Amino acid sequence: MSGVAAKLAKDRATADGIGTPKNPVKYLNQNYEQLQAQCLASNTLFKDDQFPACPSTLGYKDLGPFSAKTQGIVWKRPTEICANPQFIVDGATRGDICQGALGDCWLLAAIASLTLDQDILARVVPENQSFQKNYAGIFRFQFWQYGDWVEVVVDDRLPTKDGQLVFVHSAEGNEFWGSLLEKAYAKLNGSYEALTGGSTIEGFEDFTGGISEVYDLKKAPADLYEIIQKALKAESLLGCSIDITNAYDTEAITSRKLVKGHAYSVTGAEEVVYKGQKVQLIRVRNPWGEVEWNGPWSDEAPEWNYIDPKVKAALDKQSDDGEFWMAFSDFIKEYSRLEICNLSPDTLTGNDQHKWNTTLFNGTWARGSTAGGCQNYPATFWTNPQFRMKLEEPDHDHDGSSKDPCCTFIVGLMQKNRRRQRKMGEDLLSIGFALYKVSDHFVDQTEVTFGRDFFQRNLSAARSDTYINMREVSKRMKLPVGDYLIVPSTFEPFKNGDFCLRVFSEKAAKSL
Repeated sequence: MSGVAAKLAKDRATADGIGTPKNPVKYLNQNYEQLQAQCLASNTLFKDDQFPACPSTLGYKDLGPFSAKTQGIVWKRPTEICANPQFIVDGATRGDICQGALGDCWLLAAIASLTLDQDILARVVPENQSFQKNYAGIFRFQFWQYGDWVEVVVDDRLPTKDGQLVFVHSAEGNEFWGSLLEKAYAKLNGSYEALTGGSTIEGFEDFTGGISEVYDLKKAPADLYEIIQKALKAESLLGCSIDITNAYDTEAITSRKLVKGHAYSVTGAEEVVYKGQKVQLIRVRNPWGEVEWNGPWSDEAPEWNYIDPKVKAALDKQSDDGEFWMAFSDFIKEYSRLEICNLSPDTLTGNDQHKWNTTLFNGTWARGSTAGGCQNYPATFWTNPQFRMKLEEPDHDHDGSSKDPCCTFIVGLMQKNRRRQRKMGEDLLSIGFALYKVSDHFVDQTEVTFGRDFFQRNLSAARSDTYINMREVSKRMKLPVGDYLIVPSTFEPFKNGDFCLRVFSEKAAKSL
């Protein structure tokens, strides 16, 4: 399908409401209502032939069919694991998500944050599912994927060893929404093993369709604490981690009992008065539960004896096991990065609540035609896909003189389906993008492809910070009103891949 035809088809589908939260795309054409009705009518339990209870579903290498880690695994339904299985007990909480033998703490940190917003949770984990009423061994979940909401169904056969769940499990032992959500996400990505290693942002975005920002805490902006408080108030999802410097560091525990290379979620930020001084505190959660920070303001730290007992009681009450408070100054020192997924992307820039305008482009880098590499490769850079965008309306509170009105927008470039391709030896590509101002001479020529000469004569007006092998790179920018060209690329030429490019603009932006 040509680019234009694909965009028109997408527009038509969106107009019909397909791919929206109320009318999600049926993943692999599996219809939950029909499959459930068939099972109930025939008095059988659903068996998912698209993601069967067999070794290939577990993985391809470390969890491959003949690996030591998969020996002794038996697939069981919750009704075979415990006497009284429940989908959700007393509401979904952060304590329901305990990590198993899979390195997907990034995903679990995202799920734990999800429980802080019941509205979002109800979209990802549709309500009225149970092991009692209309139970047919089938469950459904909803994820955002590259511009569409997708409904994924799974059967409830889960991998166990010695009668215990191998992967995600709840502290209660008889609550299964977390295990089944992990299974549905594994199905979407091809296998359980495909979920190993990642950034919490990926889970955040797939649960919300939001757009994310990443802060390097070694270069934290002066107002980061206020940004965090505002983000928590706006029910944004926040994650943090400590970078690993070598392979031996993976999940190494520091002397302060923090785990390197492990995804934590940020769940609170409060100021307290300590010995007459205001201290900024931050609450962090470890999905493992038991390993907790042991420095100042930790659970048994002496600092708590010097604050108002009522304040202490209130902050104590807010923490689950695995959650802990620490001084924000220590947080900045100990952690390497903070990730914020903004549910409405403007919540961090102004007090006025309004929705951003969003534009979505889909494209492909194909070796030999559209995989031109970055600007270091001038002979091929111009062959990359090119997208035109017109910024016509300035922000209502733009900076600068009225002669130079600017538009705020975020560009996010996301590569598609890379986890699914891991078993074929593929992994994330290093990606980035550049923006160029298009001169008035070309304003009416919307079909023109800009050649090598254009890029040699014109410097970029803005660009992503660095080319990096993450699923998405994004950047918040302010540029003058005008016509712009966005060129997404891989770092090296001749790399095949599919991508989607999202533009979130404060005022309407016209895609050309």
